[in-house]
Amino acid sequence: MPELIKSSESFENIVKDTKLTVVHFSADWAEQCAQINDLLDELKKQPDFSEVQFYQCLAEDLSEISLKYNVDSVPTTLLFQSSKVLNRIDGTDTAKITATIKKYIQSDLNVSVVNKVPLEERLKQLINKSKVMLFMKGDRTAPRCGFSKQIVQILNDTGVLYETFDILTDEEVRQGLKTFSDWPTYPQLYVNGELIGGLDIVKEMLNAGELKSALSA
Repeated sequence: MPELIKSSESFENIVKDTKLTVVHFSADWAEQCAQINDLLDELKKQPDFSEVQFYQCLAEDLSEISLKYNVDSVPTTLLFQSSKVLNRIDGTDTAKITATIKKYIQSDLNVSVVNKVPLEERLKQLINKSKVMLFMKGDRTAPRCGFSKQIVQILNDTGVLYETFDILTDEEVRQGLKTFSDWPTYPQLYVNGELIGGLDIVKEMLNAGELKSALSA
């Protein structure tokens, strides 16, 4: 569970940090809040989110903070940096929360990786960014081809946490991964750094009842 902020003073000290800080406004009586806490716990274990701070704030206990930031329902997730609210997500849309957090860290990560890491090493890092990693056209919130849309729908239905990489944003990765994995088309799905295959393979595994266990292995 994300660390609990216990006082208004602590809250203001935490969110003024220059690091990206994610605060989940929650309530013990709201079952949906447990889903957000589980998501944030999972994200903070992943390397890409290592520089992000994750906290929980009981909205009713710190009512003055909730009032200040216009939090009138739970769960509500706010993103802060240097005391500034960068974004907010109301409700339990875990995909949107993940995508929103990634939006504020992705550009810096991409610059660092592109400038310092050879292509093969970069591809290995990208493949292992998440236990379940999907290379596709667009991203999970906005697929840009029918095949990518179908595989995102399948993965969403499994409930398994996964990340995506938009190959349309990086031609070097788009071409390099085809050779690296000896797989000429997209989307490409990886689990624990190993190629599972494309849409047809994923559909076959789904129909055989093998997909969820493979994603959770």
